[in-house]
Order: sequence, then structure tokens, then C-alpha cells
Amino acid sequence: MLRSVCSQNSQMNPMRHAGLISFMELIFLRGMEGETKLNKKTAIVLGNFIVLLLTVLLFALGSFQSFSNTIYSYVSKWSMSGMPNEDVIVIGIDEKSLQDYGAYPFDRKLYGKLVNILNESGAKVVAFDVMFNNQSNTESDKAFADDLAKYKNVIIPSVAVLENQFSRSTKVKADERIMAHDVTKPIDVLGKVSQTAHINALFDDDGVIRKTWLELDTPDGVLPSLGLKIAQMVGVNTDKYLANNPQKELTINYQAMTKDFFTISFSKVLSGTLPKDTFKNRIVLIGYVAPGSDQGITPIEKHMNLVYAHANIVSQLLNGQNVTYLNQWNTIGIMFLLILLFAYASWRIKPFISLSVIFVITLGILFLQYQLFSSRGLFIDSVNPLVAIYLAFVVNIATKTFYETKQKNFITKQFGRYISPELVKQIASSNQELQLGGMNKDLSILFLDIRGFTALSEKLKPEEVVDFLNTMFDVITSVTLENKGTVDKFIGDAAMLIFNAPLDVEHHEYYAVKTAYDIQKAMVGVREEIEKKHGITVNVGIGVNSGNVVVGNIGSYLRVDYTVIGDNVNTAARIESSTTAGQILVSEATYLKTHEYIEYTYAGEKLFKNKSIPTKLYEVTGITKAL
Repeated sequence: MLRSVCSQNSQMNPMRHAGLISFMELIFLRGMEGETKLNKKTAIVLGNFIVLLLTVLLFALGSFQSFSNTIYSYVSKWSMSGMPNEDVIVIGIDEKSLQDYGAYPFDRKLYGKLVNILNESGAKVVAFDVMFNNQSNTESDKAFADDLAKYKNVIIPSVAVLENQFSRSTKVKADERIMAHDVTKPIDVLGKVSQTAHINALFDDDGVIRKTWLELDTPDGVLPSLGLKIAQMVGVNTDKYLANNPQKELTINYQAMTKDFFTISFSKVLSGTLPKDTFKNRIVLIGYVAPGSDQGITPIEKHMNLVYAHANIVSQLLNGQNVTYLNQWNTIGIMFLLILLFAYASWRIKPFISLSVIFVITLGILFLQYQLFSSRGLFIDSVNPLVAIYLAFVVNIATKTFYETKQKNFITKQFGRYISPELVKQIASSNQELQLGGMNKDLSILFLDIRGFTALSEKLKPEEVVDFLNTMFDVITSVTLENKGTVDKFIGDAAMLIFNAPLDVEHHEYYAVKTAYDIQKAMVGVREEIEKKHGITVNVGIGVNSGNVVVGNIGSYLRVDYTVIGDNVNTAARIESSTTAGQILVSEATYLKTHEYIEYTYAGEKLFKNKSIPTKLYEVTGITKAL
């Protein structure tokens, strides 16, 4: 029986329509990108260095040891052969034995009889996983001792008494052996005529038995484990298990569950009905196998009678199997390489693909771990490398998102000076380039001209003229953007605005007329200020037309302008030229789309140049209903 001793980029598609940004602003934008890249590189290096330090620290502290233990248990169970060494036999004190011989403890004469039967059958070693550390009937003890004295191949176990509940987390130097301060031995009359070995169990922090101490130092000298003692008694060279192993620990390579071992009932053996050669040249372990007695948790079985844990250890030593662990420095090296890999992958491929790669690599690492363990007995700590992968992914994706958002906000701010910020956000979120070249599309086009500007400019200094124009165009731009429009261009003291490009704007005719109306309202304050300051009346004439035009990137490979062309554009310009100061005129096409919302007065017909049919014009007098 095992005695319990506890242990332990979106680099936004450049949109390439340079007409939306001036040459100088392109230079500025690229300069900002260069500065961002410099900062980005520093952040990437620093972020991944922190990830490496953090993962190494977590590894050193054993923060994920419980997860690693769990994976070890699964790998151990999946890779076991289910074929223990055929020379190992278990004699079980089972329910049938308890029925036949009464409540435990049995009379010790029965054990003497058992030892005689086994040795007469030619057993190599007889090892008890049953403690005999208390006096029983004196006559029975002496009879048992007399039977033991006939043979040299019987092991009666001891238990090393360790300080408190010895834990694997206890700080023990690498070259320091585990020292017991006492030993619970068999009673003297039995101990003197038998071999002894310890049956201490080594539990991990989660209560699972994954390892054993092959040797323990005690006040009486070195005490081997039951498994080691059996292996040495049958002539197995165990030096490779003890060399370079200061604490004499052995990771148990479980290869068989309870059902896999050849088990014979204690009662049946004593009945004498078995063939005489049943135990010939076999190693026999005797222990409790009745349900609920002397059980423990192992990687392969939650309720294993612990005599089978000893049987697995004996089978492992007889088969020359061992479990080794990947060197810690090699594990750290793997973590470093994986961090580099995912730092690169996170920036080079899309997040969804990165996640897919992580999933594939996770499965690959676990599969490789299984293959190495089942074929070579090598266990790689996969948990910490996987933690490194996921931390690297999260940190790099977070950094990437930060810089992409920063860049997107910068571009949105710059383009927001030309088109509606709402439209810029749609462009940025669509992740699609605007179509290169031209396309036919229904638009509303607004032309305006500042009346009185020539007379005013004669009275102002050059810098005052520029300041006046900036003030005017600031008002015009603000109103345009509020109404989902795009400033196509400023031409001297005139401006051209478009609606429904580059992205669709529902009811663009309404927004074009409303923009014209809002500009005229905003001009009231400007006009009063100019009249008061310079004595000159300044006003605006606005013309609006709606219809099919060609819109897109138009120009040469050296200079591209995002603009609109077509007959309806010319019509809008000529409507504007027909206005008087402070007047808004729209075409019939615009009127028909907006008369439910806008108040109009019919302004007559006008035959424009190169037109065969007069154009009906309507003057805006107010807004009756908002959208």
C-alpha cells in the first residue's frame, strides 16, 4: 500500500484619389507615416520583449504547472500500451477474500502460507504492499516470521516519515536528497527475516501520483522504493535511473490500468487450486484491491488501487523505460522563437488567419508532444510555449490595432477637411478602394460665387484678402460637411460642391439645396460685418442641378483629380451664373426631387448656351420640412 506523503494596418487603402488631398498634404501625410513606423518598431520590440520576460517569469514561478500536469496526465493515458511486463502478477485482497477469511486484518499465519505457496511455485520475488508494523497474535507473528526466514526473496514494506506533509513546492536544492527523520518499520520479528523497502507515495499538488522517490535517506540509511528493490533483486541494472538524479525521483511511465494486470484473488491462491507453475519466475505483488481501499489518483485512472501503481513502476524498470523532460533552457528557446514567429505573423497576416495559424500550431505542438512521449518518453512542457504564443498574439494585435486606429484617425481627420467625416468613416470601415477611373452616377452639383469680392479685394491688403477667403470657405466647408457633401474644389472666389459621391447619400438633392440655404443664412452675419467694416456688400449666388454625370479619378498619372464632368455639371455652373446676389436657383430636375421639403418660387425659363430646350429655374425661398 502506498502511504500518503503529499507533494506537489490597416494602413487604410490609400484610396489613391490624390484630388482629395493636395501635394503638400500628401508630403505631410507620408511624413506622419514615417514617424508612426519609427514609433511602431519601438513598440513592437518593447512589447515582445516584455512578453518574453513575462513568460519566462511565469515559467520560472511554475504558474502553469497545474495545467502542465493535466496535459501530462492526458498524454500519459493516451500513449499507454495497456501491456505491462508479463512477469508481474498481482495477488489481490479482494471482496471474495474478505468473505472467506473475515474482516481485515487477517491472521498472519495466512500470509506465511501464501509465501510458502508462492516460493514453492518458483516466484522470483514476493513483495507485500501491506504494512506489518503492529503486533498481532504472538503465535501468528512467530509462525509468519518462521515462514519468512526460509526465503530471501520476500519484501515487507516500511514507510519513511517525512516532515509534516512534504510538498514538491518545498524549496529543496537541486543536489539535495530527500531526508526522512524516522521510519515506520515492520515489527522486529518480521523485519529481521525479510527485505524491506519504502512504499511512500509522492503526490503532486493536484493529488495525482506521477512520480516516486526511488530512494530516501533515513536515519537507518538509504531506503529504496518497493519498485527499485524488486528490480535490483531480479538483477536489473538501475544505475541509469539513479545517476545524475540527486533527489532520486522517477517519473512513472504508466503503461497499464488495473484491468490490464494479471490479478489473482488472495483467496484463490490459498485454496491451492492453481497450477504449480503459475508463479514460476514471476514477480508477485500482494495488496488491497477491494473497492474503496488503499486507492489513489493516477494519470490513467482516478481510483487505482495503489498496488497497481507499484506494479507499473516495476514493469517500467523491468522494461528499461524512462520519462525525461525537455531542458528548461530549450523550453525558453522555443518560447522565444514562437514569440518571434507570432510577432511577425500578427503584423503580416490578417487577425483571422493569425488565429487559424495559432489553432493549427496549438494542435501541432500537442500532437508533437504526444508523439515524442509515446515513442521516446520525452515530455515537453507545452503549456508555457502556448502561453507565449497567445500572449504574443494578444500584445501584437493590440499594438497593431492601436497604430491602425491612430493612422485611421489621422487620415479621417485629414480627409474630413474635404468630405463629410461620416463619409470618411464609411470609406475607412469599408476597407475598399474607391473605383479608379470614371463611372456614371446621379449627383447633385452646387456652384457658388462670392459677389462683391472684386471690389472688396481692392480695399484690402493681400493677407486680409486671404483671411477673408479662408473665413468664407470655412463657413462653406462646415455647412457642406454637415449636409453630407463633398468639397470638390475652390476656384478663386467660387466653389464647387458635390453630393452623392464618393459614397452614396440618400436624398442627395435635398442635402444640396439645404446646403445652399444654410450657406445663405450663414452669410447674413458675414455680410453685416463686412459692410460695417469696409462699406462693401458681399453676397453669394448659388446654382444647383441634379442628374447623371461622370465621377471619378480623372487626370494623368502625374496629377489626378477626383471630380465630376458632364453636361449636368455645366448646367449647374450656368444656373449659378444666372443668379443675382443672395439668390439660390435650382433646375427642374432638382425641384422635382425636393419640392415636398423645400419652398420654391418659379423663376422662369432660360436657354443656356449649346442647349436646344430652355431650362426651367426655381428660386429657393425656405425649407418647409426636414428629412
